[in-house]
Amino acid sequence: MKEKYPVIEGAEAFYYKGNDIGILISHGFVGTPQSVRYIGERFADHGYTVLAPRLPGHGTHYHDLEKATHEDWFAELERGYQFLAEQCSTVFMVGQSMGGTLTLKMAQKYPEIKGVVTVNAALTLPSFEYLKQQQTPKYIPEGEPDIKAKGVYEITYHKTPLHAIHQLQELMENTPALLEEITSPILCIKSTVDHVIPPTNTDFIYKNVGSKIKAMATLENSYHVASMDNDKEVIVEHVHRFVQSQLINELVTTY
Repeated sequence: MKEKYPVIEGAEAFYYKGNDIGILISHGFVGTPQSVRYIGERFADHGYTVLAPRLPGHGTHYHDLEKATHEDWFAELERGYQFLAEQCSTVFMVGQSMGGTLTLKMAQKYPEIKGVVTVNAALTLPSFEYLKQQQTPKYIPEGEPDIKAKGVYEITYHKTPLHAIHQLQELMENTPALLEEITSPILCIKSTVDHVIPPTNTDFIYKNVGSKIKAMATLENSYHVASMDNDKEVIVEHVHRFVQSQLINELVTTY
């Protein structure tokens, strides 16, 4: 899709060149790479090559989001993955909220991804259920981001197009059927308190995913946008340990 509006300052995609281990990060619905920049920078501090694309229609204007489809969002991550795969010998993927949903879809299509991490991944969004078959209103007011920490500013829209919500719902509805086909090692991270996506979504993913290597981690002091919340450093350490453990496993199995 072609966007009509400029990118909001601070919402740009980011890339850090590091070693030959790549980490692709996907932000969530109505969010931007700004929401995952802290964890991206910290992954780069650990030496990884990091890319966080900006999903089409995000970080510009909600009129752009109105034109976007979940296929557009997925295609942008595919481009990011292909770029990283050319730069790196091994690629991992991390996705938050809808980014976690897209990460699962990526893992199903690209089983060579060395490992995937979901953070409060979205399979259901109860507050939007009533909108499933609705054609109006055209725009839904967007509430404050679900962040426990005080004084945190997330770049987002004040309105969400109904069309975009329907795209998200279609993506979420199509994802459970893919879980048993996923074989990449997976780390499922959830906040114990999440006012947007029920933590049971992560429990369902963990239970039903086909991966033989899988782990669960819980964030005790963060809400939905955990990558900007009190436990953001906890996420970094969980992901770093997960990545290193998969690299060690690979060395052991190839020895």
